[in-house]
Amino acid sequence: QVALVESGGTTVQAGDSLTLSCAVSGRTFSRYTWAWFRRAPGKDREAVSVINWSGSETYYATSVKGRFTISRDKTNNTLYLQMESLKPEDTARYYCAASLYGMLTTHRERYGYWGQGTQVTVSS
Repeated sequence: QVALVESGGTTVQAGDSLTLSCAVSGRTFSRYTWAWFRRAPGKDREAVSVINWSGSETYYATSVKGRFTISRDKTNNTLYLQMESLKPEDTARYYCAASLYGMLTTHRERYGYWGQGTQVTVSS
């Protein structure tokens, strides 16, 4: 069993940077694929970034590539999402998720563990 708690969401100005954290309890990072999803008003939940259990592979959505960085700290059992050059279109509720799928995947149905989310609002 895995429990995920996100934090760090807030309201920022366009162009600002922000780092989201996801505290993981119940399991270590071993053998899980970890991801950040987001859901903007009126849109489906989409995968923003994914990292495999070893940290050797990552995925970024085209819309955030070059601006966002996913990482995980095994010592602190925390998943991070560093966000730079934020845009109003990045406004969404951000969720961290864990999957036992074993490979990078952006399919939300393959993630069995979810946090409650943290709201990021980017004003222009």
